[in-house]
This record gives sequence, C-alpha cells and structure tokens, in this order.
Amino acid sequence: MSALGSDECPLRVAIVGSGPSGFYAAESLYKAEIPLRLDMFDRLPTPFGLVRGGVAPDHPKIKTVTKIYDRIAAHEGFQFFGNVFIGRDIAVGELKLFYDAVIFACGAETDRRLGVPGESCPGSHTATEFVGWYNGHPDFRDRTFDLSAEAAVIVGQGNVAVDVCRILSKTVNELKNSDIARHALDALADSRIRRVYLIGRRGPVQAKFTSQELRELGALEACAPVVDPGELELDPVSQAELDDPNNKHSQKNVSILREFAERRPADTPRQCYIRFLRSPVEIRGADHVESVVLEKNTLEGEAFHLRARGTGETEQIPCGLVFRSVGYRGVPIPGVPFDEEQGIFPNIGGRIAADGQPIAGLYACGWIKRGPSGIIGNNKPDSAETIKALLDDMPSLPPCPRRDSLEMARLLAGRGVRAVSYADWRAIDAEEIARGQRAGKPREKFTRIEEFLALLDK
Repeated sequence: MSALGSDECPLRVAIVGSGPSGFYAAESLYKAEIPLRLDMFDRLPTPFGLVRGGVAPDHPKIKTVTKIYDRIAAHEGFQFFGNVFIGRDIAVGELKLFYDAVIFACGAETDRRLGVPGESCPGSHTATEFVGWYNGHPDFRDRTFDLSAEAAVIVGQGNVAVDVCRILSKTVNELKNSDIARHALDALADSRIRRVYLIGRRGPVQAKFTSQELRELGALEACAPVVDPGELELDPVSQAELDDPNNKHSQKNVSILREFAERRPADTPRQCYIRFLRSPVEIRGADHVESVVLEKNTLEGEAFHLRARGTGETEQIPCGLVFRSVGYRGVPIPGVPFDEEQGIFPNIGGRIAADGQPIAGLYACGWIKRGPSGIIGNNKPDSAETIKALLDDMPSLPPCPRRDSLEMARLLAGRGVRAVSYADWRAIDAEEIARGQRAGKPREKFTRIEEFLALLDK
C-alpha cells in the first residue's frame, strides 16, 4: 500500500471534540499540506465546545473566533459528525478501524470537588452547571437554581467564578440583548439575590482571574464591588511576587482591587464581596443550603509557590446558594487510558501513553492533554505540539483497514444515530440567528437535542 499522506493514501484523522483545541489541531494538519481526510466528532449537534457553551453571553467579542473555525471547516476533506457520542455510539476500537490517527480534544467536562461536609446539599452546585444553564447547553437545560435567597457564595477566583459572579450581579437590562438562554433570563429576572461573595483560598496576588474580568465587576449597573482593605495587606513573600517585573497579571489585579477598596460605600441594590484567604470547611443546611463556614488562611512557602494553610479561625456566611469553581477535570472514555489523579489522558507531548509507553495512533490536545489551564488562545500552540508528534509518527503508523467516511456514516445510521453535518450546523446557526433577531438578540439558542434534530428533519 502507498505511504500515508500520499495522493493514493491520504492520512485519515478523527478529532474527538469540536472546541478550540480540536479546530486548532485541524488547522495545524491543514498547514502541513499533505493529502488528508479529516472527520471531527462531537457528542452535541453543535460545534465550538466552550466557545458556545462556556463563554459568557455578555462577552460576544470572544465568540467571534468561530469565524476562524468556519474557515478551517471549509477545507476540502473536512467532515463534521455532530450528535455522535464516542464511547457509546461508536467505540474507540472501532474508530481505529476507520482512521490512521485519533486525536482526543474533548476537554475537561466536570468540576473538581471541594471535599467538605454538606457539599451535596441542595443549593450547592458546580459552576459548570450554572454556566451551561445560562448558555443553553443541553446537558444543563433543565437544572434549577434557587435564586430566592439574598446571598450567594462562589468558591474560586478564576475567570469562570467571576463570570458566575457577574451574571448573578447584572440586571436583566444588562443581559437582555446578549445571547443568554431565554429560560435563564426569565429566572434571573425574578432573582432576589442581593449579596454575592467571591471567595479565594489564597491572597489577591495569587488570584487567577484576569484584570479585564475583574475590572468589569466595578462597572455594573446596580452592583458595587466591596473589598476589605485589610485583606489587601500583603505578607513579605506575596509582596515579592507582586514586585516581580514579569508579574504584570497580579500587578494589574491588585491595582484594581485597591481602587475598589478605596470606593465609598455605594447605595446599590446589590453588592459583590471579593474575599481572600478563606477556604470553605463546611456547607450547612438541613434540607437546603443555609450557610457556608469559612476558615481563615495564612500563606506559606516560596514566591509563586505559596500554599494556603488554615488557622483554625472560622466565620460563617448565611446564604442560600453555593457554587464551586475550583478547577476542572476530564472524564474517562472506554478504550483510552485515564489518569484519575490529574483528570487527563496520560500523554507524552500529546502521544497518549499507557504505562509510560505511547499507544500508536492515539493523541490528545487541549485540556484533556494538559489539564484545565489557560485561555482559548493557549490551545493553539498546544494543539500544534500534538500535530507535530503525529506528523513525526506518520511513517510508522499502520494504515487503517477501512478508509471511507461514507462507510462510517452508514454504520452510524444503521445504529440509529442521527449524525449532524456541518451543513446541518449552518442551518441550525441561521435559524438561531433569525430567532434572535425577532427577540432583539444576537441569537436565541435551541437548548434541547430534540429541538436541533426536529429543525433538521422538517
């Protein structure tokens, strides 16, 4: 048989996941300019992963990156198989019959736990649930959140935690012209939440949110940021971190926080309390969350490696709603090694490995490769590294025996799987935009799998 990547035997690649890392992997493959057939799979009928289901509705500029993904999908030989669940609708072992290489770009789909008593109490949720709910993600469409209490606590100080904080703090007027899901906007319109607490276990220098996200909390229509000046007093090691000339991230954040702390108390309907050096040790409530117990922390260790250590001193915040946003982890797929501790597919430079040895033809990129870190743009070099490994391996990859994507489509149809093509997605996209125009929004999303398929099968 001719060598892989030749005109007679184009390289056949499957990418599992259609978020940023998956599209950047596709882009790197096309830049290699070799004969290629590329099929991209997603368990949802829609592409773009967290750009669609994770980016906050009031951050529309970030979503314009999908125009780049559209151009990538326009390449000859690209096919999209949406609404196909790898590991359920088709096994990984079966995929290897159809593709010379399989790249997993399926992200980190679940949240890390706090590991404290009461974490499973009604009213205690993951940030992922809430973000998916207000973004219209089908997995979370039917979640309910009790917005009748006056206080909500968000544990975590990354950008996702700030997104949750901001959405809870905004008025309907500030959200109504975004692509927020209609069911979420209706529920938020009746929200009685007046105090939102954003809790971090370390200090202001170590907070992970970006300055752009933080600054937005100071420019809300009916919510004022509240920062205790005492919590901005830095220990010597944190001060050394802040003084590092390369630490622009923390310098911007601390400057904004100090400006918040200097503001006079505002007579606004809502307040957002940004707290530091606190860790939740218990969530209390009989049948529903009633309060969170926080332990005050000190920091120990070297600069840029400081850890929080509890002091034994506690305080209690009455609240009716708790969100945890303390990191994310991938979920296993049958037939692929999984690192339970790190929540990733174990890999060596993108080559998925078992017992330290790469498995021929299996690769990973994005959060399932490196863990949940960075912003959308960080996935581009990460995916490029994986594709370099794949291209280096190409001479040793055995050609797959079944080399026709039409046969894959027939296999799925025979199993009753309604695969969604990229042309189908364009029809969904057009209808969502049209629905949005009628409502004065950029788009009105479909939020149930049945709705997507009903539109396509009219």
